[in-house]
Amino acid sequence: MGYDMRRHRATRLLAALVGLALGAVHHPAWAADTLRIGFSIPLSGSLAVTGKPALLATQIWAEKVNAEGGLLGRNIEFVYYDDQSNPALVPGIYSKLLDVDKVDLAIPGYSTNMTAPFMPTAIERNLLVVSYFCLALNDQFHYSRYFSMVPFGPQPKASLSKGFFDVAAAQEPKPQTVAVVSADAEFAQGAAEGARENLKEHGFKIVYDRTYPANQLDFSSIIRAVQAVNPDIVYVASYPVDGVGVVRAANEVRLTTKLFGGSMVGMQSTPLRMQLGPLLNGLVYHDFWVPDPKLMFPGIEAFLATYQARAVDSGVDPLGYYAPPYAYARMQVIGQAVAATGTLDADKLAAYLRANVLHTIVGDIRFNQDGEWSKSAVLTVQYQGISGNGLDQFRKSSTYVVLAPNEFKSTAGLIYPYSKLRD
Repeated sequence: MGYDMRRHRATRLLAALVGLALGAVHHPAWAADTLRIGFSIPLSGSLAVTGKPALLATQIWAEKVNAEGGLLGRNIEFVYYDDQSNPALVPGIYSKLLDVDKVDLAIPGYSTNMTAPFMPTAIERNLLVVSYFCLALNDQFHYSRYFSMVPFGPQPKASLSKGFFDVAAAQEPKPQTVAVVSADAEFAQGAAEGARENLKEHGFKIVYDRTYPANQLDFSSIIRAVQAVNPDIVYVASYPVDGVGVVRAANEVRLTTKLFGGSMVGMQSTPLRMQLGPLLNGLVYHDFWVPDPKLMFPGIEAFLATYQARAVDSGVDPLGYYAPPYAYARMQVIGQAVAATGTLDADKLAAYLRANVLHTIVGDIRFNQDGEWSKSAVLTVQYQGISGNGLDQFRKSSTYVVLAPNEFKSTAGLIYPYSKLRD
């Protein structure tokens, strides 16, 4: 699970050479009064389905701030490079951003896998790190200038699947056995680790626990192997492309189980939701925001209206419910710290973030001493009532039945067992 520092040193020179050869996706003709923020972002490869909408959200934030006078009296300009969803390119990109482009702030890209290679550079150079959708990354580094923009709370690995297993344990009769299926990737392994803690706490028995290669595409054999041990619960920790493969295989094999889903990144993406359509019915998964009245925090509707008006022309997720609000909120947090302290000094910014409540479109946030949210806001959701592959059904709150936490729980309840939907 831990990021291999030897691997970082071994690839840093190669990555730097590759990074220097990259053309900037956006490299403006800088004016002296601009505040330059640099980052990597996956605009191609397996993570682009989330990286592209996150970039649009980040740009919307900058446009709003610039229209209001900028930060520190300076207009914001972005310098960013496509990391191609390839962790090996990340160190070189940040060497270029810091040493060649000489940006004023360097912020990490998207996901655990792509941010872990950035951390040694950040630590060496004493940078502020406000990560974006990273799972328990600072457990490895214990870096004092690290803050996490994802609502996992003080126990990130466990909180991701806590609701999933709490819901399972509440069923009568209580299910007994669990299959754990996880990708061989940083995020998925951390999620599976937390799942094992949660299922043990509820007294569930693991009858299958396997990791598959991150580049695997065919999951029929894995689902058949799972079916062979007949588990009551099937928990999956996956990324977008493999998650789609798992869902398709479960439907093709006609998986018979009581609860199916887990920590499946990508199941929150509108294009993937439309692609899978009714195959998603009954899936119980983690989410961070759905269009429920209880989750309409100040500013979220205005942001989504702006985002959705531009999404089609930008070729990104047309609804933007999952990643974009948190990409925007990440920049709100950074912007508030810079505006309040009047500086770009990492220590002063970190001190401010640790001491204050931050106001964002995903709610008010307070960070704990490890840089995680002081309270988890992970949603456990079940897809229900999906018919066909049309877009409009995914605008409806009834498509997303929130099962946990109680403060956001939907009126509709869990459809159980999962196999009931396929009888």
